[in-house]
Amino acid sequence: MSKNTPAAPTAISSAAAATSPTSSSAECPHCGGAGFYKKAVPYGHPDFARLFPCVCKLAEQEQRDAARLLEISNLAAFLDKTFETFNPNVPGVRRAYLRAQEYARHPRGWLILFGNYGCGKTHLAAAIANQLLQNHYRVLFAVVPDLLDHLRSTFGPSSEIEYDQRFEDIREADVLILDDLGTENTTPWAREKLFQIINHRYNFALPTVITSNRKPEEIDPRIFSRMSDRALCEEHIIIDAADYRRLPIAQRYPIAGAQRRVK
Repeated sequence: MSKNTPAAPTAISSAAAATSPTSSSAECPHCGGAGFYKKAVPYGHPDFARLFPCVCKLAEQEQRDAARLLEISNLAAFLDKTFETFNPNVPGVRRAYLRAQEYARHPRGWLILFGNYGCGKTHLAAAIANQLLQNHYRVLFAVVPDLLDHLRSTFGPSSEIEYDQRFEDIREADVLILDDLGTENTTPWAREKLFQIINHRYNFALPTVITSNRKPEEIDPRIFSRMSDRALCEEHIIIDAADYRRLPIAQRYPIAGAQRRVK
């Protein structure tokens, strides 16, 4: 094609692609590497001469969004926490185990897990996150105090991301998993930011998993009210199990899981 030959009506010219910051998508058959395209519409149409992001650019944006969520997630420490390494035969955990598996298959509404220390809440929450990540959901798994620390860090001079961007990433994750609600520092700032996150998830009915070892009266009443809405959360799952950390290794995990831990 000579340089005077017009580009196809639905793509940006190859010259534009060469200078485009998304030229890494040069193999894209839709935009020729430009990252954008124009619709073939007549002059006067609202979309005439407008640039629209190509599917390749949208995919790159999704990857960046997912990377930001992983950056502030605690999940790296819980990659071995899967449904396969959870022992559902420990007394008191089977109902929560089955409900968590169901939620991982169809993440809708809210799932609330209550229970004492060491009863398996975090393991099940992490198992949900790990399975959803395999299914390409944008998941944020975070221990609540750490999540608030990540928000505070955006105000520091060395932060590479602005507060508004990080706050939006948290609020808009496909699935947000908040571990250990109630253990956060109860400063007015922390309470308000946590409420804003949870209230946003509530208002838009976004899939959310919350674990806590607190009694209802120890949770911010504004938050607990939203956790109790049966239109969004059918029930609170209470795990009545002993602290697994006191169990012998052989009883903590299924056989395959125990072998994996030994390795």
